[in-house]
Amino acid sequence: MSRLMVKAAEPNQDGRILAVSPESAGWQYVGFEVYQLQIGVSLSRMTEGHEACLVLLSGIADIQAAGRTFEAIGKRMSVFEGIPPYSVYVPAGASYEITAHTPVELAVCLAPAKGKYEARLITPADMEVEERGSGSMSRQVVNILPEQKEAESLLVVEVYTRGGNWSSYPPHKHDRDNLPQESYLEETYYHRINPPQGFIVQRVYNDDRTLDETMAVTDGSVVLVPEGYHPVSAPPGYDSYYLNVMAGPTRTWVFHNDPAHEWLFPAPVKKDQS
Repeated sequence: MSRLMVKAAEPNQDGRILAVSPESAGWQYVGFEVYQLQIGVSLSRMTEGHEACLVLLSGIADIQAAGRTFEAIGKRMSVFEGIPPYSVYVPAGASYEITAHTPVELAVCLAPAKGKYEARLITPADMEVEERGSGSMSRQVVNILPEQKEAESLLVVEVYTRGGNWSSYPPHKHDRDNLPQESYLEETYYHRINPPQGFIVQRVYNDDRTLDETMAVTDGSVVLVPEGYHPVSAPPGYDSYYLNVMAGPTRTWVFHNDPAHEWLFPAPVKKDQS
């Protein structure tokens, strides 16, 4: 199996099925965990030197964070229902507790922070939903924690791609701290597939091909993107969902397209000068 892919395991005593840390990934910024909680089960944690974005992938729960309580939040029972999630932002140096009202799948997105902002609920109404691309490159993007919203390091987004389509495409990268041309952002992709017996294809490659891996990714797996371009393809008959977590030294997403494939972008519309 590729060193860039981490598969889900059976839940441990806390319900955790996936964990990526800067140490395990060999990078500096992004941490990511997924938990499956049964009805009535609670999970308590301290953020310490990290901020967290708690994304209710599915299910309904109470969440207490940094002295605030958000009761019975959540609506969708599957990431494939086509509605945005409820999320909670938790600052560094704070505690949080989640208590499941229904079976819950929870993503915990982590990045270094100092505790600059307060805990808050992020509702579906707070999120921008956009259609990106066209034709077989079209997908739906839900901006959970974009750079226009308060956070110190984290950027969080989820993407839906219909079977037969491509996303994160044409290929782009963000692996150089070279603003304003490009920002350095580590990234994780948490993949879900509908129906779950399918697979998606993700390639991660850099310009000189010292990194060039193509993976058949199964449901519930994480792909690490330490550098390079990282397109995704959903085979016909299998819809793709992924949750992206990004973080780096500067909280901005400035990407660089693979020059070999820039011709795929539509030409700019010329304004009538008459």
